[in-house]
Amino acid sequence: MNNIIVLPMIIPLLTGILLVFIRNSVRLQRLLSFVSVVITAVISLYILNLIQTDGILRIDFGGWMPPYGISFVADSFSVLLVLTTAIVAAMVLLYSFSSIGAAHENMYFYSLVLFLIAGVNGSFLTGDLFNLFVCFEVMLLSSYVLITLGGRKIQLVESIKYVVINVVSSWFFLLGIAYLYGTVGTLNLAHLSVRIAEVGQGPLLTTIAIIFLVVFSLKSGLLLYFWLPGSYSAPPTAVAALFGALLTKVGIYAMFRMFTLVFYHEPSITHTLIGIMAILTMIGGSIGAIAYKDIRQIAAYNVVITVGFILVGLAVSTQVALEGSIYYIVHDMIIKALLFLLIGTMIYVTKTSRIEGMSGLIRNYPLIGWSFFLTLMSIAGIPPLSGFIGKVLIGQGAIETGSFALLAISFISSVLVLYSLLRIFMNTFWGETIISEEDEVPLEKGMLIPIVLLGIATIALGLGAEWIAVYVQDAATTLMNPEIYIDAVMNGNQ
Repeated sequence: MNNIIVLPMIIPLLTGILLVFIRNSVRLQRLLSFVSVVITAVISLYILNLIQTDGILRIDFGGWMPPYGISFVADSFSVLLVLTTAIVAAMVLLYSFSSIGAAHENMYFYSLVLFLIAGVNGSFLTGDLFNLFVCFEVMLLSSYVLITLGGRKIQLVESIKYVVINVVSSWFFLLGIAYLYGTVGTLNLAHLSVRIAEVGQGPLLTTIAIIFLVVFSLKSGLLLYFWLPGSYSAPPTAVAALFGALLTKVGIYAMFRMFTLVFYHEPSITHTLIGIMAILTMIGGSIGAIAYKDIRQIAAYNVVITVGFILVGLAVSTQVALEGSIYYIVHDMIIKALLFLLIGTMIYVTKTSRIEGMSGLIRNYPLIGWSFFLTLMSIAGIPPLSGFIGKVLIGQGAIETGSFALLAISFISSVLVLYSLLRIFMNTFWGETIISEEDEVPLEKGMLIPIVLLGIATIALGLGAEWIAVYVQDAATTLMNPEIYIDAVMNGNQ
């Protein structure tokens, strides 16, 4: 029965391979890719509910028991993110059907998107550190091609930074894996936790922990984010939405998993570093968000701010703060996809990404205008939208632990996020329209439907917070109590 937990990775992977062989049938590619992610979402929801009744699920490939074999583990934290990934991917695919263009569709676009989703889901579900590296690389290899697809000069320039920084971080990842295996003799996450608890997290293991902190910081855009704004603003809209919604979350997930399960014994060092890096990230991201007049860059810097804000919960590491971070990750995956789709649509109808080149758009495109207003309110954490619950809980956790510097910077960054997006809204949607009726670019329903659905999702996530609470609380409890995960992996049902 537990075999079902690998399906969220296997279904997109196999579908992506199949699409390679039907390159010339675009309609069939669209249908199969969309059906694939919808089925993945349905299966993920089933697994999420199964975990509530049967506990954490595990599958061992080849019958090799932990810690010797390859294990996939599904707990509430990982499966919540898998489910959200599938929902976001479905919406982005719908948008791409009307926007990406035949040239991209004939260059294996849908296969690459599905390979990326397979890598993302595999990263969330793997119970082994080396296979986390493998799934990271599957995701990154797909993203390398997607960021350059189309071959515009800006894409090629930004892709160089993106590829180089990820190759370097992957090298450090392998280095950390080698040192860790040489020190404790295992790479299974649960077994790593047991072994480190036995021998103690001395200076050597703390140094290895810092190596992993650098690796995942590079991949998630924590502090070392210089590559992110350009890389996330250069690709086509559908690709940028996938990147903004999903890629940083894999690095964030890895940090949460490693520093609550494996390296949690010296929080005065590791978690303090995470807190300092979170503060610097929020400050740097806020400066970028208010300094630029390119709406793509502003959206990208909002991704940076969010990375820092989410990791405040990990730095604090209380039950309440972790619940807040989990809520906020789910919220942010949805809302960042919506933000990037809206930004891309605005550029599509105005042929410019500069604030000063847009005005009065709400008269021509009221649905886009009010969707953007809804988005900025949700990102700012205005109740009852989805960003509110996560911000309140993270703030509560910071107050409980006396982390007032983290609380203050988080609050200030939220205000600056609101300012940066309000600046876009007031300058581009209000005022005298610069688009006449003859020049108005019609928007296809395929572009509007995913925007509306994501808007409904952020409202539903806020109003339906009680529905998701049981999953979030279970996820946070597992993170706070490593023995639950360890017992499920080392002794639990297969």
